Amino acid sequence: MDMHKDNHQVIGLEVVNTGRRRRWTNEAKLRIVEESHSCPRQASATARRHGISNQLLFSWRKAFREGRLGASDAVGFVPVLVERETTSPGECAARNSGRIEIVSGNGRRIIVDRGVDVAALLRIVRGLETLR
Repeated sequence: MDMHKDNHQVIGLEVVNTGRRRRWTNEAKLRIVEESHSCPRQASATARRHGISNQLLFSWRKAFREGRLGASDAVGFVPVLVERETTSPGECAARNSGRIEIVSGNGRRIIVDRGVDVAALLRIVRGLETLR
């Protein structure tokens, strides 16, 4: 007794390899993240359109928010807290020497002179912010 009543001959067969991991460039990730932010509730549709999981897209979006995804030369702002202190006249003279102290969000301190290379300083601050 033949259990298969629909015996069709296979004319074409496509082999889909889903086991290999794809590598995405930062530019491609940025483009996809920006597309997902284009309209409200676009994340799932964007993930489907590019063949990635929602979880992967949301992890890219989080990396983008934290500044870990994208162009490393981009200039951004960091939060600043200005505090008034009572200081002695000697300390005031030392402070007017052109030095600045920067305290990162995770408590690390950087003290630089007036002639610091701003691009190098930005790279250092970003590097310190990523350390936990």
